[in-house]
Amino acid sequence: MTHEPVFHGILKEAGIPQRYLEFSNIREHCSYVHQAREIRDKATFKAIELIKAGISRAQLLEDIPTKTVPINPTALVIGGGIAGLSAAIDLGDAGYKVFLVEKKTTIGGRMSQLDRTFPTDDCSI
Repeated sequence: MTHEPVFHGILKEAGIPQRYLEFSNIREHCSYVHQAREIRDKATFKAIELIKAGISRAQLLEDIPTKTVPINPTALVIGGGIAGLSAAIDLGDAGYKVFLVEKKTTIGGRMSQLDRTFPTDDCSI
């Protein structure tokens, strides 16, 4: 789980660009993986080093301007097999104009060559 979206909101409220976020996840990289008593001091040292590294990286961050460009909601799906057909349907349902390209004269790929499918034993066509 990442907390970055929460921090992005805090940065936005403070008027700081989102690209100035540098996240050091010591919980995942130190606390959870180094729980044994005999290595806790080493885990603490590792956490301190990760924080120092994050601070060093954060000092080098620069704001990069965001450019907004118009898009044409169109998609090209290459291959009329089951995956291509599913992708074309999903894209069409999402509002995209879809162009489906298949090199053979029929669509359906290998699936169209099968008589029945597992587990329902339905006709594949």
